[in-house]
Amino acid sequence: MNKKNPQHLACFDLEQWASRRKSISRSLLKWYHSTARDLPWRHSPDPYRIWVSEIMLQQTQVERVKDYFHRFVKKFPTVFDLAEAEEAVVLKYWEGLGYYRRARQLHAAANIIVSDYEGIFPQDACALRKLPGVGRYTAGAIASIAFDLPEPILEANSRRVLARLIHYDTPLSGNKDDQPLWDVAGAIVPRDGGAGAFNQALMDLGSVICTPVSPLCEECPLAEHCEAYRVGSVDRIPNVPARKSSKKIKEKAYVFTHKGKLLVVRRQPGEWWEGLWDFPRDIPHQVAARGRHRHLGVIDYGITNHKVTCQIVSKLISQRPAARRHQRWLSPQEIQKLPMTSPGRRIALLAEKSFFRES
Repeated sequence: MNKKNPQHLACFDLEQWASRRKSISRSLLKWYHSTARDLPWRHSPDPYRIWVSEIMLQQTQVERVKDYFHRFVKKFPTVFDLAEAEEAVVLKYWEGLGYYRRARQLHAAANIIVSDYEGIFPQDACALRKLPGVGRYTAGAIASIAFDLPEPILEANSRRVLARLIHYDTPLSGNKDDQPLWDVAGAIVPRDGGAGAFNQALMDLGSVICTPVSPLCEECPLAEHCEAYRVGSVDRIPNVPARKSSKKIKEKAYVFTHKGKLLVVRRQPGEWWEGLWDFPRDIPHQVAARGRHRHLGVIDYGITNHKVTCQIVSKLISQRPAARRHQRWLSPQEIQKLPMTSPGRRIALLAEKSFFRES
């Protein structure tokens, strides 16, 4: 932003935006009440359901979360059920959603809520932020949606709305760059009720109207307040740095079989998918795998900024060695019950089709 240009200086006047609070809220909520998305976690103000949904929605699209949310809260309907569950079971019900650290932190936080708060969610954003996996946005979402506290939020969709609203064209790389947007979000969130609906409306607006490309500005309830729309710069705001190019990796996964059993290994601390089960990416020392390997196929998958091409090879083992602590020899049916990595699940299906359906 050219700070010498006086037409943009007023965009960061928090008092000015606070003075527009009621007008912005009235226009946004009128639009929201007639167009709000029907999402399963919006059917109840239960802080547990809101918390689970917000953790699931971190770095994951809404449509993908819906089915996972239904299954998860059916299995763990309360924070007590989640706290009492084994971590492996929690990971199993998270399987396929990715970023498994979220599931482990969710489980850890459930134990804290039960042990330290007797199962009652703290109704304070600062206290909420002390829970594992709960950052500034998630705390604000829970506090405003579950308890109607005037806490601001900032996530991908609302960040885009606010950046255009105040014509903020500084590159958004997170942390300090986002602070002016947090300040404005705090200035316009309703103080006298409706904070939760307002914050959800901001997210919906960014999802269906104020989209990254070709936003529907003529249909936007905040068009009269939007500085980027006023000066014709919606197409270049927000200023988001280009993503880093993906790193390509080639690897090989091994399917060792012995009398209907397959060798699987648990991912160790420091590895991708820590705590989940997979097929070995090298030949374990205790496995005598001499002789020709059989090629089963190739799978491609992505993780973080990596694109992986994985060749799948198999080997029949004449003598099965004892499994070590992080290894198991299991049947395909037993493997189905384990929390598996996404590529591990695909390899298991490929192995089952190759070995057990042809026999």
